[in-house]
Amino acid sequence: MVEAVIDVEVVYAAIDRQVLLSVAVPAGTTVRAALLKSGIGEAFSELDLASCRVGIFGKVIADPDKHPVQAGDRIEIYRPLLADPKEVRRLRAAKAAEAKTRNQ
Repeated sequence: MVEAVIDVEVVYAAIDRQVLLSVAVPAGTTVRAALLKSGIGEAFSELDLASCRVGIFGKVIADPDKHPVQAGDRIEIYRPLLADPKEVRRLRAAKAAEAKTRNQ
């Protein structure tokens, strides 16, 4: 009997380039296994596919080693944040308030 094959996409956006790969995997393949099969780790040496955060269509997957992919899924690899968005917003608001008091 022939094993069912499904198509998924793997995407990653590095600072300098973005990649979208189509991958055919057997039905029941996990997210992590699909990432490894895609070969994206060879294209981006900074990626640690064993521990990186991933999601499907913007929703983080808690355990990619157990979560099976579905046909048409887009697996997204997330980079760590360089700065905390809340802290950046707080600093920007403080700077704007300071500029406002100087101009009065």
